[in-house]
Amino acid sequence: MYEDLTYDIIGASIEVFKQLGYGYREKMYQRGIAEEFRERKLSFIMECPVKIFYKEKVIGKYFLDFVVGDKVVVEVKVAKDFYTKDIKQVLSYLKANNYRLGLLIIFTQEGVKHKRIIN
Repeated sequence: MYEDLTYDIIGASIEVFKQLGYGYREKMYQRGIAEEFRERKLSFIMECPVKIFYKEKVIGKYFLDFVVGDKVVVEVKVAKDFYTKDIKQVLSYLKANNYRLGLLIIFTQEGVKHKRIIN
């Protein structure tokens, strides 16, 4: 699903790691990824607000790190490994907006890891 787009997204995150290395906060990696998306001419929304409705009433709001190409939700973390809470977070983002694919990208000491999450 969205093979070329996800390839570009993962490639952008790897390039950010090559340039910055390990040891920064998530926000710095997010900003680096945004710059890399611009260089690659990928359309994206950063910190995209999503409202959660219950019987037509707003009961909450999420801010997605990125929505790329109006198709893929991207969540960026600094962590040692993938955690269930982060996977569930991405799943809830996908369900809230009826997106089909999410990428959880983590920056570790060893490099960048990614997980595809399908709704």
